[in-house]
Amino acid sequence: MKRVYEFLKKAETYYLATVEGDQPRVRPFGTINEFEGKLYIQTGKIKPTSRQLMANPKAEICAFTEGKWLRIACELIEDDRIEAKKAMLDAYPNLRGMYDENDGNTQVFYMQNASATFSSFGGAPEIVEF
Repeated sequence: MKRVYEFLKKAETYYLATVEGDQPRVRPFGTINEFEGKLYIQTGKIKPTSRQLMANPKAEICAFTEGKWLRIACELIEDDRIEAKKAMLDAYPNLRGMYDENDGNTQVFYMQNASATFSSFGGAPEIVEF
């Protein structure tokens, strides 16, 4: 899991895919935080991403950096605790202009049943599960 976290931090931007009915939806994200031994992402409850994940927690994340890419198939599970939200916002203080752990909008999800595949053009894929 630490390798996944470090890859996403280095990439800075990753792409999160969710589903809305039968339509895939992909958008760039940049938040990743390790909290209590789990990897978390952050969004706002007013965003379509939130509604999509609440209806279907299955998601994929893809990132690319330095000629390598990472794909993560997982379930994203909401953690509504103030502590989890605060940890995320403390890790990304620039978000505090838009979000606060007590605002009723900030939402964090942790990865569950995750399978991460590290790939490159020249080597065999490596799979990490967490």
